[in-house]
Amino acid sequence: NNNSYHQSKTMADNITSRSENYSKWYNDIIRVAGLAETSPVRGCMVIKPWGLSLWNLIQADLDTRIGDHGAENAYFPLLIPKSFLNKEAEHVDGFAKECAVVTHYRLKQEGDGSLIADPDAQLEDPLIIRPTSETMIWSMFRKWIRSHRDLPLKINQWANIIRWEHQTRPFLRTSEFLWQEGHTAHATSEGAIKDARDMIDQYADMCEQLLAMPVIKGVKSPSERFAGAEETFAIEALMQNGWAVQSGTSHFLGQKFAKSFNVTFRDADNDEQNVWGSSWGVSTRLIGALIMMHSDDYGLVLSPRVAPIQVVIVPIAAKKNDETGKALFEKTLDELTTSLKTVGLRVKVDDRKDLNTGAKYFEWERKGVPLRIDVGLRDVANGVCVFKCRVGSQAKKTVRLAEAAASASSALDTIHQHLLDTAKERLATGITTDVSYEEMKTNLGNDEAGVYPGAGLYLVPWKCNAENEKAVKEECKATIRCYPIEANQAGMAVGKKCFYSGEDATHMALFGRAF
Repeated sequence: NNNSYHQSKTMADNITSRSENYSKWYNDIIRVAGLAETSPVRGCMVIKPWGLSLWNLIQADLDTRIGDHGAENAYFPLLIPKSFLNKEAEHVDGFAKECAVVTHYRLKQEGDGSLIADPDAQLEDPLIIRPTSETMIWSMFRKWIRSHRDLPLKINQWANIIRWEHQTRPFLRTSEFLWQEGHTAHATSEGAIKDARDMIDQYADMCEQLLAMPVIKGVKSPSERFAGAEETFAIEALMQNGWAVQSGTSHFLGQKFAKSFNVTFRDADNDEQNVWGSSWGVSTRLIGALIMMHSDDYGLVLSPRVAPIQVVIVPIAAKKNDETGKALFEKTLDELTTSLKTVGLRVKVDDRKDLNTGAKYFEWERKGVPLRIDVGLRDVANGVCVFKCRVGSQAKKTVRLAEAAASASSALDTIHQHLLDTAKERLATGITTDVSYEEMKTNLGNDEAGVYPGAGLYLVPWKCNAENEKAVKEECKATIRCYPIEANQAGMAVGKKCFYSGEDATHMALFGRAF
């Protein structure tokens, strides 16, 4: 039976409970679900097929949205001349500490057989492995933009990025990661700001619709802005341990990159003007947020819409000598599979002979497959099958085979809604308001990543001040995740005093610990 299989597994298969150590639980989920593992390169991970399938589904959904947004996909070099980075002072300052640098273009074998960088092959202008592509893309915009008729220009690229990290966590913080980066040029500042705002709305909508992950949309404080941006918009998601994950950003770049790279256009009056820019991106960090958002102590939990396999069918084999029964069984199984695929579901039949039924249940539960359908010989004779959902209703449900496809679609929609409702409830109860600075400091003082459920986030009146923000970060290890758009548009800060300085508040700020 399934329970005895649970108990017989080795420690290598063990999942640490969230309450025991949330950080270790996260790493265990990644291991047992086969999402990723460490690589021979420090700080870089190998994304395994199950993990990459998640990214592929996110990419497919988002790529459609990006196209609808008016952007086209292109590809730019991995290597960026160091001289390019020097052109935008704030930008280079923000990324300098994370850059990997290529200094030579050839290796040379020593007499003892060891390899060294050939001293005669040193590059005059060293090359940076891209930490982001603003400088490369703006150098091309200069060639592509001449007139107001060329605007707006919206380009997206799907790529890998290197930002050297010393403390890593799979998916959430690695030296190399996968992402998309959109870069746009506009004739007006209004056009560029609207572009950045529209994309953060798209990211937020994708998180809810695809990942069942509610987020808070906000504006970053000046000290948390992207290097070189005039305004950064972000979406923040609340994890089960009360920490935040920044899950996507978009930036209004003003005219900084246009001026640095001399990108101008002739307006309708034939006057030369600098263009206005925006950029926006999400990365494989989304997978880390997705894992932490829904998973439980039994394994990965996925929204059905992003599950690589939405339905796994586990056939309970017929007796070996019953050829008639076996033929009917196979036919029924094929019909069931076809009916599920016809309604657009991603289906797998687990007919492995070398694994018992309990082991199969165990594996697919850990991988987060939302719906399991069991079919046995007796079920076929009765024209039924048995549904078991990964989350929500724990009871098994008998369903007529003729209605299985419609029932499966309905069950998957219910699971998505259950996950979204649960996460929305957690977000609503996980934000504390009406709190003094001392109370927050006490609560966040011992709030480490491994603590579950943790202290959560704090929405407080705040006077925008970089020095005070730095002091709070040092005292509480907490940062301003964002100035939430909804709370600030509603005027919640008006007439209130900053919870730290006692001065008139300028914003409602969301403070918290973050991955």
